[in-house]
Amino acid sequence: MKGLRFIIPLAVFGVLVAFLAVGLKLNPREVPSPLIGKPAPAFALTHLGDADKTLGRDDMRGKVWVLNVFASWCTPCLDEHPHLVAFARTKQAPLIGLNYKDTRPNATQWLSRHGNPYDAALFDGDGRVGIDFGVYGVPETFVIDAQGVIRFKHVGPVTPEVIQKRIVPLLKELNV
Repeated sequence: MKGLRFIIPLAVFGVLVAFLAVGLKLNPREVPSPLIGKPAPAFALTHLGDADKTLGRDDMRGKVWVLNVFASWCTPCLDEHPHLVAFARTKQAPLIGLNYKDTRPNATQWLSRHGNPYDAALFDGDGRVGIDFGVYGVPETFVIDAQGVIRFKHVGPVTPEVIQKRIVPLLKELNV
């Protein structure tokens, strides 16, 4: 009986260590989204540079497209920006920017300074559309299919590796 006194706490400790080891191997960039496989939230937002012009989810129906959530105050957005500019040059899919919780002047100036890779940059000043997409930090990037279903979500700055190994193959698959 005295041996059991030590075995049970040791077993519990071993189980906790195993859970911790598994958790440490998970990639925090691959946050599962409950929206994967579900329709993208409905939205209609004004263009960043032209408040009289709008674009919404239904305008993109029939197209496979990429939504990139960014902000002028976001340091990691600056890290990913050259990769988005390079991706946009390939014209593999429309790239829509969602300017999240920012101001029009700051975002417009930021895109002027660093280049505008977006086919359309939309203004989400209060962040409501971003929240509908499940955004909890910027940058985040989504691939949305021709039926308007979210097929992929990447949290954090996209890298050339993410673009080439995850986004481009998915775009080719969806555009067949």
